[in-house]
Amino acid sequence: MNSYQEINTPLRTIMTPGPVEVDPRVLRAMSTPILGQFDPAFTKMMNETMEMLRDVFQTKNKWAFPIDGTSRSGIEALLSSVIEPGDKVLIPIYGRFGHLLTEIAERNRAEIHTIHCEWGEVFDQEVIIEEMKKVNPKVLAIVHGETSTGCMQPLDQIGPACREAGVLCIVDAVATIGGTPVKVDEWQLDAVIGGTQKCLSVPSGMAPITYNERVEQILSSRKKVEKGIATAEDQVNVGEPIQSNYFDLSQLQDYWGPRRLNHHTEATTMLYGLREGVRIVLQEGLTARFERHKLHEKALMEGIKAMGLELFNDVSWKLPMVTCIKIPEGVDGDSVRSMLLEQFGIEIASSFGPLHGKIWRIGTMGYSCRKENVLFVISALEGVLARHGVQLNSGKGLQAALDVYESVE
Repeated sequence: MNSYQEINTPLRTIMTPGPVEVDPRVLRAMSTPILGQFDPAFTKMMNETMEMLRDVFQTKNKWAFPIDGTSRSGIEALLSSVIEPGDKVLIPIYGRFGHLLTEIAERNRAEIHTIHCEWGEVFDQEVIIEEMKKVNPKVLAIVHGETSTGCMQPLDQIGPACREAGVLCIVDAVATIGGTPVKVDEWQLDAVIGGTQKCLSVPSGMAPITYNERVEQILSSRKKVEKGIATAEDQVNVGEPIQSNYFDLSQLQDYWGPRRLNHHTEATTMLYGLREGVRIVLQEGLTARFERHKLHEKALMEGIKAMGLELFNDVSWKLPMVTCIKIPEGVDGDSVRSMLLEQFGIEIASSFGPLHGKIWRIGTMGYSCRKENVLFVISALEGVLARHGVQLNSGKGLQAALDVYESVE
């Protein structure tokens, strides 16, 4: 019989676009004792988490709570709860995760309409608005921050245009929530999905979401409470019920609301972590947190350019928390990544689809977004590239990053 040793994970400096390093305060919170899911002490934490999520999403929506599961569980919960067979869904695609939205909508038997732009670009908002007018969809689903390309799609005109046209605007803000402004109410977004494992610096395993009354009306019309827990007042037969039981937002509302419907067993420890993570975000302050991400982005970018490397996403629509670097000609990108991990304990990312093997992606998100991490990855990358025979401006990258930091001290 095998004898297994206790877990002893190696220390890593995680500089990917997710997951990122978890704030030690979150880890401490997650080590606290388990409570029953209907214990008053726990339901109080649930209510507090909802209150804080509203502030992080910058919304006054009644509903702001997490879905138990990784980020795509939140996407699937919203899309599957809103989309009925035959509904038109418009999806602008500018990277990998637009294709994910399409995949989930297709599985819910939507009539899909897509528009595309080259990876590394984003859409002029008017292009999306004009396409929406042509298609007249029930839902426009779009990614805010596309980590596969390091680009961020503006939404401030799209949301109001959807509202005026009676179209639901559902946004994947997994990469952006907690790191750059996501103004749910100001941009008139109907539903937004966040992620824990990126700028919130909480382990992957929950997907914070928020949605407004327009979405809630659809949920109410499709609500079907399972017979084992339904009361005489609950509908048990509806025309087109939400296909998923686990991701049924109409029942999850009752779980997170005063009714406390016994839908599932809550992921207690994950909620501890999320509550602490959003508390830390609000303690730092949204504006200060966004500025911190911009500062470390600038230091990293200046360091990379001074080193003699070329950025892939040095554009006005750059995602502030993901910096993409063109892999120099003749260099094995995976070999560089492996050496960074093996020799320095640093993890950076490659990319997907048409960009696979062409760029590296470095994330500066949440707790990973710190000066010591940025300086470490710049110096380590220079050393590894030198071992791979790349001619660089030796020492210039680190000095350029230090110049950025000293300019604000």
